Amino acid sequence: MNNHLKPRYAFISLTLSVLLASSAIADTPPELSFETTEVGEGLYMLSGSSGFTGGNIGITVGEDGVAVIDNGLPSVLELLQSEIKKLTGQPIDYLINTHVHGDHIGNNEVFGEGGTRIISHENLRKGLVEKGIYTGQGYDPAPKAAVPVLTFSDRMTIHINGDAAKLIHTPKAHTDGDSVIHFQNANVIHTGDVMFNGRFPFIDYSNGGSLDGAIAGLKVIEAAANDDTKVIPGHGPLASRDDVTKTIAMLEDARTLVGDLIAAGKTNEEILAANPLAKYSDYNWGFITTERMTNQVIEGIRGASQ
Repeated sequence: MNNHLKPRYAFISLTLSVLLASSAIADTPPELSFETTEVGEGLYMLSGSSGFTGGNIGITVGEDGVAVIDNGLPSVLELLQSEIKKLTGQPIDYLINTHVHGDHIGNNEVFGEGGTRIISHENLRKGLVEKGIYTGQGYDPAPKAAVPVLTFSDRMTIHINGDAAKLIHTPKAHTDGDSVIHFQNANVIHTGDVMFNGRFPFIDYSNGGSLDGAIAGLKVIEAAANDDTKVIPGHGPLASRDDVTKTIAMLEDARTLVGDLIAAGKTNEEILAANPLAKYSDYNWGFITTERMTNQVIEGIRGASQ
């Protein structure tokens, strides 16, 4: 990867990354850093330990090569490159995109120009080619180097470093192009933003996400996991199967609580005033507050009935 290459685009938007840490997009604060956790032999989770670096990143390093899952915000490129160099001096062979948001694929162009093969679900590539890079306020043209060159429709397996990394599409979950990556031998699952650990999720309806699909996607992860599985969420700390189960229960209960009010003929304003998700206030965070989560559930239910 060429350290002197810079992305030609910036994700200045109302997406998850920007609303959460708009100040981090223009310049990387001096104290910003990654924490690297080994979750399996030669398999690591990179997460922001101070400030917002984007979504959690996965990396496998071994005799077969190097594969990276997601790549954070453009503003953390040099920091990410430095962290990867601590793990390996090898070139990056594969980059897997879990979904279309800029806090996860913000450095695609740099990886692509460096010779890395980018892999994604076909819907992600189609969106980049036909609409461009999603900014939250519209779409910017996607540079050719940022566009995935390998795609799949349902499932795909990468045999690398003594493991079988299975890429699984979860339809209409966080977006319409989500990929979950299951390292079977290591018993590690990278969920992308299908899973937010300990916080309300963001369901991107504008990019094909859905409430029912988000729950179904989590159930795919739950079914693939066991008590010893380490789950790398899109955001939040390293998780377990129990954390996935708890998230499913919260979302299903939220759907019921809001759904009952909708069935009773309540308006959106009346539902928000009733604060049906107050019991889940611990899931509230800067980007998805309890009120915004309630609105997401309302939209998910009303939209599904149309």
